[in-house]
Amino acid sequence: MTTTTTPARYRSLGDHTWQDQAVCHPSEYNPVDPEVFFPGPDETEKIATALTLCGQCPVRLACLDAALEGGETHGIRGGLTQEERAPLHEKIAKRLDYARVNATLAGRDIHLTNAERRAVVLAGYRQGITVERLARLLKITEEHALKLYRETRRAIRNRELHQTARTARRPWTDEDGLGRDAFGTAA
Repeated sequence: MTTTTTPARYRSLGDHTWQDQAVCHPSEYNPVDPEVFFPGPDETEKIATALTLCGQCPVRLACLDAALEGGETHGIRGGLTQEERAPLHEKIAKRLDYARVNATLAGRDIHLTNAERRAVVLAGYRQGITVERLARLLKITEEHALKLYRETRRAIRNRELHQTARTARRPWTDEDGLGRDAFGTAA
């Protein structure tokens, strides 16, 4: 048996084409009522119907990403109710998905959180990506990209200096002159 894993499809900046594939998108062949996805808190039948439809949707994850990234707090989106999405809204700014970082470094134009943008800068610096290319990838000026690389270089240097200073410290000794190694046992 062969298993094939297809690469994740992330929404490009400004891309709304995924909506045409959504189960909630009404068409002549799919006469779904969009109001089903905006039920009141006590409309359990509407909620159940919407969640069932979302469960069949081929673009459910793109829908959830769009709702979280766009701050959409009303209705059922991506197969989750607004109550289920609430904790995710709080965490979205801290999301760090390395697959999204790698997709950006490969030239894909996708939505990134601040944490993912910082990871792109660090990876770009370590891989020797030019300032011009970093600017294009992140849609920023070359001057801003250069500034980000300088900040990254300083952060790496400071981290290395801090680690060197930590390893150069003398081992602790007590009053009897007994030293302790890194495990806290008498040397």
